[in-house]
Amino acid sequence: MASLARPKRDTASPQSHPDRAGNTPARRRGAPGGRRAAILGLAFVLPFLLVFVAFRMGPSILGVILSFMSTSLGGDFHWVGLENFEALFKDDTFWTSLRVTLVYSLISVPTTIVVSLVMAQLAARSVRGIKIYRAAFFLPVITSLVTTAVIWRWLYSTNGPMNFVLGLFGVGPVPWLGNDYTVLPALAIVAVWARFGYYMLILLAGLLNIPRDYYEAAELDGAGTWGKFRHVTLPGLKRPLFFVVILDIVQSFQVFDLVYVMTGGGPVRSSYSMVFMIYDQGFRYGYFGYASAVGVVLFAITLVISLVQRRIFRED
Repeated sequence: MASLARPKRDTASPQSHPDRAGNTPARRRGAPGGRRAAILGLAFVLPFLLVFVAFRMGPSILGVILSFMSTSLGGDFHWVGLENFEALFKDDTFWTSLRVTLVYSLISVPTTIVVSLVMAQLAARSVRGIKIYRAAFFLPVITSLVTTAVIWRWLYSTNGPMNFVLGLFGVGPVPWLGNDYTVLPALAIVAVWARFGYYMLILLAGLLNIPRDYYEAAELDGAGTWGKFRHVTLPGLKRPLFFVVILDIVQSFQVFDLVYVMTGGGPVRSSYSMVFMIYDQGFRYGYFGYASAVGVVLFAITLVISLVQRRIFRED
């Protein structure tokens, strides 16, 4: 007589049994495997967090504290409260640096955004050798900014190539970096050349992410080149443009390398930016508390502008 086979016992966890709909329930929260994965992820992130806190958050907090203190080259610290800020708002040099920074940003930021958007449109075309052009456009980004400043200072010099070309048309040498009216536009041109390649790649990624069906639908509705750009391209680039504008404003307000190498804040403080004032007051004269107060004001201005832009670019 054949014996009946005993059914095998299911050794799987009760959590893995599918329900009547055939769905397998997710693993219970707080399982040992999940905790181990979280600990492992934290272990990978921890070195970056330590470096960020030590070299970014720590100095920032120390700078805010230092802005309420009076310091000297001898290392003496005295709590003075708001005296640094009171003296700052009465200092004509501070208002000059703020005006220079604002004017420079008003020239640099719109020009950089427009150039980056135009170059992204060109780089988005499917033509032969387009990858070579994209790499060439990105080349200024990976070039040292100090090297870039030295090269452009030679280009702007009295006997440099730019004045040589102008001389062919009978125009005398222009003191690009020695004139109050031309120094900030000259610096802005260098900034545009150095930064547009990075923003171009960001906008290019956004352009390639816009479905081609939208452009075809716009053409069927009779939209021309400007209509497609206004109603398809710009709305599709809303988030990348927001990121690029915020990033470029922050970099424009923090301009220092170009000023330090090309003009030294001159002529007659015509290019005396706020960050250059921080360097000048802190490292040249030893007023670290006063320089920290300038940094706090610069941070507050940048934060307010960023919040205003976030509200303007908010989702509908």
